[in-house]
Amino acid sequence: MDRFARLCHWLADLGIAAEPRPASADASFRRYWRVALPEGGTRIVMDAPPEKEPLAPWLAVQRLLYGAGITVPRLESVDAAEGFVLMEDFGDLPYAGNVSPESAHERYAQALGVLAAMQALTRPDWLPEYDREKLLAELRLFPEWYLRRHLGVTLAPSEEAMLERLFEALVARALAQPRVFVHRDYHGRNLMLLDDGRGPGVLDFQDAVWGPITYDAVSLFKDAYVDLTEEFALDLLVRYWQVARKLGLPIHTEFEAFYTDYEWMGVQRHLKVLGIFARLAHRDGKTRYLEDLPRVRRHLLLTSRRYGELAPLRRLLERLHPEELAVGYTF
Repeated sequence: MDRFARLCHWLADLGIAAEPRPASADASFRRYWRVALPEGGTRIVMDAPPEKEPLAPWLAVQRLLYGAGITVPRLESVDAAEGFVLMEDFGDLPYAGNVSPESAHERYAQALGVLAAMQALTRPDWLPEYDREKLLAELRLFPEWYLRRHLGVTLAPSEEAMLERLFEALVARALAQPRVFVHRDYHGRNLMLLDDGRGPGVLDFQDAVWGPITYDAVSLFKDAYVDLTEEFALDLLVRYWQVARKLGLPIHTEFEAFYTDYEWMGVQRHLKVLGIFARLAHRDGKTRYLEDLPRVRRHLLLTSRRYGELAPLRRLLERLHPEELAVGYTF
């Protein structure tokens, strides 16, 4: 019996006879289905193959967040051995592509409020550290998958040495930041618009770590999938920084220091994202992620032109993508 048949059999045992319809897929091996209930309404079924996507981290973070009042899907049934979960359906309206200009400020302010609440959670013993090894491994996806595999570029030894120095500097800055709960993919595709006054629904939280306080703000405002202006982000970041200080979060007492950390954290994340998107396309056949590469490169160019220490990265990006030289500044 294949996985889909086993999934349908499991649902039938729960009294759900309707055939699951595809709901969504993500960058992992998980798949999501929508099922209609006999009494009306719908639910989402997550299929997480245990050998590829262990369910335990997802369940542990779900219970932590749900218990703290964060709007994550309510669980209705779990088969941990098979990797099946029946849960609340948050609908089909992620922030990405569905937040209107008129409501954007309110929606993103709500998302920052949820972020601050997550960051205020006490650290569980099982939450993995976002440590040096993990940060470096992510950065090395950039030369391996983006430069060599996607662009077909072989760097000169001097450029390889430059990247290693840059990686060490980025990791050192990340590790020097105050540390909190980090969702790790807190962006417009994982925040859902809900119509019941609960604020954004939060998805894809299973990779949470204990790491740099600016990381999730980077994911939100330097989004790989959504165009947000720097003016818009800066206004809300100032408000978030003020709220975080009032909540007693371990955040810099000077906004300028916080913002510099945010900028440098963005470089680490976006070099990683270029590598991941290239790997998804060339290894996994998920070529749709290539459409978002220009946006990610723009984020990198903007930041690398603002800091002298990042000039070697800027020169490399401009050499590889001369067509993208016309990138404007906000400040």
